[in-house]
Amino acid sequence: MKAVVVLCSLSVAAMCLLIYQAARQELNIHHLKTRMLTNVVEVRKKEESIIELQNKINDLKTASLAINAKIDGLKKKKEESNKSKAVSTETLKNCNKEKEASQKRKAEKEGAIVKLKADHEVAKQKAEVNVQALKKQILDRDTAICAFADTTKDEARKLCGLTTLTTKV
Repeated sequence: MKAVVVLCSLSVAAMCLLIYQAARQELNIHHLKTRMLTNVVEVRKKEESIIELQNKINDLKTASLAINAKIDGLKKKKEESNKSKAVSTETLKNCNKEKEASQKRKAEKEGAIVKLKADHEVAKQKAEVNVQALKKQILDRDTAICAFADTTKDEARKLCGLTTLTTKV
C-alpha cells in the first residue's frame, strides 16, 4: 500500500505539475494573443500612416511635375527671349550703322549745300559786279551817244533824258 500511496502521490504531483504547466502555457498564450492583437492594431496604424505618406508623396510628385512643367515653360520663354534679345541687338546694331551712314550722308549733303550757297554768293557778287560794269558801260555809251545826238529831235531828247525847254507856239 505504501507503493500505492507513493504512486498516487507521485501521480498527483505529476498531475499538479502538468496542470501548472498547462495553466502557465494558457497564460502565455493569452499574453501572446493580447500582444498579437495590439501588434495588429499598431501594424494597421502604421499601414494607414504609410498609405497617408504615400498619398502625400504622390501629391508632392504631382506638384513636382507641375512645377517642372512650369520650369520647362519658363526655360523655353527664357530661350525665346534670349533669341529675341539677340535679334533685337542685331537689329539695333544695323539701325545704328544705318543711322551713322545717314548722318554721314546728311553731313556731306549739308557741307555740299553750304559750299553751294557760298559758291552761289560768290557767283551772285560776281554777277552784281558784272551788272554794275554793264550799267556803267550802258551809261557811258548813252552819254557818248547823247553827246553826238541831235537834241532838237524829240527822240533824242527822250533818249538822253532831256526835257523840252521850248515849246512850239
